[in-house]
Amino acid sequence: MSMFNKAYIPYGGYYSTPFSKWQSSFQNENSMELGARSSKKWFESKSIDPNEELDFLYLGITVGQKGVFYGSSWAATMMGAPDVPGQTVMHACATSSTSLYNAAASIEVGNMNTGYCLLTDRCSNGPHTIWPNPKGLGGQVISENWNLDNMAADPSTGQGMIMTAENVAKENGFTKEEADELILRRYEQYEDSLKNDAVFQKRYMQPVEIAVSKRETKIVERDEGVTKTSAEALHRLKPTIEGGIVSFGGQTHPADGNAGIIVTTQEHAERLSTDPSIPIQILSYGYSRVEKARMPAAPVPAVRMALEKAGLSIENITTIKNHNPFIVNDLYLGKALEIDPMHFNNYGSSLVFGHPQAPTVGRLLIEAIEETVDKGGGYALVTGCAAGDNGAAIVLKIG
Repeated sequence: MSMFNKAYIPYGGYYSTPFSKWQSSFQNENSMELGARSSKKWFESKSIDPNEELDFLYLGITVGQKGVFYGSSWAATMMGAPDVPGQTVMHACATSSTSLYNAAASIEVGNMNTGYCLLTDRCSNGPHTIWPNPKGLGGQVISENWNLDNMAADPSTGQGMIMTAENVAKENGFTKEEADELILRRYEQYEDSLKNDAVFQKRYMQPVEIAVSKRETKIVERDEGVTKTSAEALHRLKPTIEGGIVSFGGQTHPADGNAGIIVTTQEHAERLSTDPSIPIQILSYGYSRVEKARMPAAPVPAVRMALEKAGLSIENITTIKNHNPFIVNDLYLGKALEIDPMHFNNYGSSLVFGHPQAPTVGRLLIEAIEETVDKGGGYALVTGCAAGDNGAAIVLKIG
């Protein structure tokens, strides 16, 4: 018996915008406004009235924006669903996974028929928060840069995210040579999504129109900031930390973007699907927290939990997508689960197309659905780590 039996995603009931490397085209857009605008356009393209169709909105966001206090209710209003209530979900890089879990759980217990996960973030121009410090000399304040300070150090350990990757790499004997080989494979897989005029990406990619000035707009149709690489170029890159294995080529870049996913009942999924003959069922969710400063290892126990809840083994899985802020994440997942890392993360991964936090795993899940459909159906596993040595995983049955 699976953890969930009633939660479905309509085939085609999702989108992702392109991901834009930070300080690029989306750098001045409030991510909630951009996400709501993207969702509204997508709903219109599907002839769906979100105010009539949706019962609840899960707004996944991790980097504060102006107006985030009103969060989901403001986003719902902007996307054309002013009567729809909701909540804001923040779980670092696992925000997509946890938003989908909350929606699936609500469907399972009969608390709603149709929920919507709007997953959006902007790493560009990250907010700076200041708090009063009554004991501060001369009126000093306590301050924080949401992005840079938290990338630099986990307050639980004092170690930066890059160190969590190097800790796992060292303990498992991974080398820069095998890291570089796998990085190159990740770029090749992403290039597969661009073949034939990006036909794979166009199944789910929602172009974004933004204002350049009062008189000029531009349309962003492709990911921005994806670099070209080669075996020689990767070999020349030195590890960013002395004695480590992770170069700039082996880690993701902060980005901006959003994604949307409908979670509903089987009956409504069939009605909303672009192909009712392709059911997409959410089977299970797994979560974990591992030894401190070992973030890339966190997905593994989450995967094992999700597989157990679904009554499956890793051998049953057709498609695997793993959020890889560091190439160490993929090396470790492959080693721990005894699978070849060369054969998962087909068509793209966050290492290459960037990491806007909340929507990252949402896009991976969408790509996993499309890849599994191409394979004739089966089971998809989508997983990833999150700040604070957390992990999360979702298992889907497709077709």
